[in-house]
Amino acid sequence: MEPTQTSFLQALNIQSKITRGQVEITQDVHLIKVGTKVGASEANLLAKLDIKPFSYGLIIKSVYDDGSVYDASVLDMSDDDILAKFQNGVRNVASVSLALHYPTIASVPHSVVNGYKRVLSIGLGTSYSFPKAEEMLKILANPGASKPVVTKKEEAKPTKQVEAPKKKVEPEPEPEEDGDMGLGLFD
Repeated sequence: MEPTQTSFLQALNIQSKITRGQVEITQDVHLIKVGTKVGASEANLLAKLDIKPFSYGLIIKSVYDDGSVYDASVLDMSDDDILAKFQNGVRNVASVSLALHYPTIASVPHSVVNGYKRVLSIGLGTSYSFPKAEEMLKILANPGASKPVVTKKEEAKPTKQVEAPKKKVEPEPEPEEDGDMGLGLFD
């Protein structure tokens, strides 16, 4: 800005100095804040400094969808929230289709696993054998020889041995007999 503009800056309580023939603002100034109305002098100063901090848009307060009105917070869903809701929907579809014995894409993996469990149980119960049934027979014959299956969640958690506090076991008092005198409810 040229040196004649110092009075304009003084009217806005902005500290300035003249350096090499130009006005220099000495400190950072927060001229406008979000949500406050911009006055004419602030708008003039921003125009003189060639600063255009304005953006125009809509502030959504409610959402109307098929006759229902929702709060705008419905739109604040992350990708993880949407994925979780989708997975819950697929789980529900698989549950309903399994209960109705109606095959769908969501229920096929469950149907295959359930079929394998049935074939395995038949193989274990009879003399029919196939490779996976033989593995299960070995595990059932010697349960201590096989390694326990550890899921990823269990691997991430540190295991901590905590002893349960020992309580004194007091003998329970013998229950008193009811004096129903042999009468039943409908006698």
